[in-house]
Amino acid sequence: MFYGEYQHSIDRKGRLILPAKFRDVAKQQFIEKFYVTRGLDICLFMFSEEEWRSQENKFKSIPFTKQQSRTFNRIYFSGAAEVVFDSQGRILLPAYLKEFAQIKKDVVIVGVSNRVEIWGKQKWEEFYSNSRQSFEEIAEKLMDI
Repeated sequence: MFYGEYQHSIDRKGRLILPAKFRDVAKQQFIEKFYVTRGLDICLFMFSEEEWRSQENKFKSIPFTKQQSRTFNRIYFSGAAEVVFDSQGRILLPAYLKEFAQIKKDVVIVGVSNRVEIWGKQKWEEFYSNSRQSFEEIAEKLMDI
């Protein structure tokens, strides 16, 4: 659904324009609303409403009697913000999410199939630099069936 890597900037009012290809996918899939939350690896995860509900159902099925489940769900769901595109394809990211992901002005927006990740440019460059060397090794381990 969402694929590619795009560089954008946060405007003076804290808005982020999403790549035209992602907006086109949203339009084709009749997606009007997204949810953005704290992701892993110091980035933000953004899901369509349908995918968000699917993720929510998975996480709700984990017993709340497990301390790690409670901790994860608290951090994950308390960070969630409902976002809708304006007429120019921009969304407003809450300050607490930008702070979490260490986003200042420049961002990298990454399509990861069923979700979009929003990274501070510096954090993305660090992640990519540290991970690209092990990409093939990881692929071997994950695909070894």
